[in-house]
Amino acid sequence: MFRHILVPVDGSDLSKATVTHAICFARDVSGHVTFLYVMKDYPVSLLHSEADEESIDPIAPNDFTDAMRTHADRILQAARAEAEAAGVAVDSIAVTQDEPHKAIIEIGLSRKADVIFMGSHSRRGLASLLLGSVTQKVLSNSKIPVLVYR
Repeated sequence: MFRHILVPVDGSDLSKATVTHAICFARDVSGHVTFLYVMKDYPVSLLHSEADEESIDPIAPNDFTDAMRTHADRILQAARAEAEAAGVAVDSIAVTQDEPHKAIIEIGLSRKADVIFMGSHSRRGLASLLLGSVTQKVLSNSKIPVLVYR
């Protein structure tokens, strides 16, 4: 049933544990995984006026993009290596999108994923109501089944 597993990653400890469990899941169902890293676009807050020049050390847009790409590549390569070592077919992709949940759903649909396997950052109490999480937004908006690793 679940042969193509989309696994969003962000490099956090929970994400690393999610990668390990998603790989085990994929191996058990003879499936394959696609790891997804969602990069943020150049933050508008770094664009500043002349009045801010002395208080802000701006990052050039190209430098920011290069740094994000390097970070994404490092995280995706680690996940790929783990899947390959386990004998699981693997693919990876990095995309730029300011709303990660939208990118996760869009890539899941375009890549024809059978399931999205993602970690929950388990916010509790008022924070979960006010802030929401990427996982909650994916759960609320995805037509693809979502497995949440805690």
